[in-house]
Amino acid sequence: MKILAIETSCDETAAAILEIKEEKDNLNFKVLANIIFSQIESHRVFGGVVPNLAATLHLENILPSIKKSFAKAKIEPQKLDFIAVTSGPGLAPALLVGVNTARTLAWLWQKPLISVNHVEAHLLVNWLEIRKKNIFPAIGLVVSGGHTQLILLKDFGQYQLIGETRDDAAGEAFDKIARLLNLGYPGGPAIEKAAQNFKKVAISLPRPMIKSDNFDFSFSGLKTAVSLLVKERKLTQAEKNEFARAVQKTIIDVLVSKTLRAAKTYQIKTLVLSGGVAANSYLRKEFKKAAKRQSLKLIIPPINYCTDNAVMIGAAAYFKMQRVKDFSCPVNSKIDGTWQKVVTEPDQEFIHVPEDRDFSSE
Repeated sequence: MKILAIETSCDETAAAILEIKEEKDNLNFKVLANIIFSQIESHRVFGGVVPNLAATLHLENILPSIKKSFAKAKIEPQKLDFIAVTSGPGLAPALLVGVNTARTLAWLWQKPLISVNHVEAHLLVNWLEIRKKNIFPAIGLVVSGGHTQLILLKDFGQYQLIGETRDDAAGEAFDKIARLLNLGYPGGPAIEKAAQNFKKVAISLPRPMIKSDNFDFSFSGLKTAVSLLVKERKLTQAEKNEFARAVQKTIIDVLVSKTLRAAKTYQIKTLVLSGGVAANSYLRKEFKKAAKRQSLKLIIPPINYCTDNAVMIGAAAYFKMQRVKDFSCPVNSKIDGTWQKVVTEPDQEFIHVPEDRDFSSE
């Protein structure tokens, strides 16, 4: 089975082509092409992603990324089995570019189109490494610039949201605090780099909700605490490094603590990490140490699959294809920038190209 996947939810224009083969109880994912056009430099001057600028850059790069993916994979569109695209959550102007492009190609090439939930895709990209179908139940932590969620994974398509941030996501907190410290954009990598230059930390920062009787998160108070501490101060580079180290440790302590407590509460032996913040080397190290102490199996995607990419969209589409096989819906693809439910709605997320219509001459 071959899939063309498209991702334009935020500031990465991405296209990928995957080939998936089933081998008894195992899956063999082969990435034939993985193309990403980054917009970081264009947004850096603003200190964050500007939605309309992101959409403009997606328009410039979407077709080149798709053409490049076909050239890399060395296949023709006729060889595809279906097309997958991110429909949400994300920035509405950016999502529109990907969905409209995918819809047009589906009509042109007469291929089924599957809409994918971006958060679910972050989780399911791990199956490129897992390969085995059944590792359930598991606790999934999605931690990125837009999301910090703890999810109970019961099976493919069967998820229960057990905790999430009440304000800023962890990645968003990194961005905002990096701006306060004048460390640059994007904030996560900037704080990680600065933190590596400082070992012993004397700064004490609050760990919001770490002892609360639920699995929710809150990071806006941490940002406020840092703001008050650095207000009207001209920090030396060493002081910036110390703050970066303290902030990174604080956020990751909360993430580790809540995730392990969720695993204990639900008697789960497998943890699945995902999202852009999962690329942080300190987070990966701390989760590995904690999982080993608790005799838990820890699954983390390769760093290049933590940040937004189209490979994860193709993987999620494959598993959705296995769950829902009815392609009788009308062609009415949509976006949902606030698609908060990780569990996707069946049937209506599919686009079907009628077999009795020939588009080759249109």
